[in-house]
Amino acid sequence: MCGRFARFSSKRELERFFNAHPGAFEIHPNFNVAPTQEIPVILMHEDARHIKKRHWGLVPFWAKDTSIGARMINARVETITSKPAFRAALKQRRCLIPANDFYEWQGKAGSKQPFYFHLPSGDPFAFAGLYEIWDDKEAPTEAGPYKSCTIITTDASDSVKDIHNRMPLILKPESYDEWLDPESKEPGRIEEILKKGSVKELKRYPVSKLVNQVGNNKKECMEPLKDVGSEV
Repeated sequence: MCGRFARFSSKRELERFFNAHPGAFEIHPNFNVAPTQEIPVILMHEDARHIKKRHWGLVPFWAKDTSIGARMINARVETITSKPAFRAALKQRRCLIPANDFYEWQGKAGSKQPFYFHLPSGDPFAFAGLYEIWDDKEAPTEAGPYKSCTIITTDASDSVKDIHNRMPLILKPESYDEWLDPESKEPGRIEEILKKGSVKELKRYPVSKLVNQVGNNKKECMEPLKDVGSEV
């Protein structure tokens, strides 16, 4: 699964790297992104990429309330075509979820060691994501519709599998356009992107257990531990 990641690239960097129009909101660095938080995502609108905000944890349009989102932070690539929560979004509500790294843990409960995974280049990247818009028409809120997203996960690559058996699906940049295109509804093509259009090679190093606490949104969360060994 993917339960924590970091996104510290600035709004301007995201605009430039993903060739996306900015949203009318601030984007602050988050070194410890946690489920249910609002995060920037990139989606297609009027034939252009736009940066929008979504809560991390997908709430299907048919849900009775938004509480289900906390259990929908990930969508397994093996079952997204059959799960009712994800089927509709996969057809026409696909997005990119920008990140600079993700965290994963190794060991037994109570003593797990967190690791920081990133691209060898150090560049930002994008998880394959799905988004939904939930609107309770019978009990509308002042905040308006609840907009949410989920991160697609897959089997871990060789760079990850000795730490954890799952990893977020990181899309190759050449797959962005077709992934985002709401008109690209051919199941075979989308499934091919999910199978062949992802990044496998990552670098990693152990980090402080500061990242275990959601409230620790600081750069120290991603700094290498000096007494555990060098990057592998």
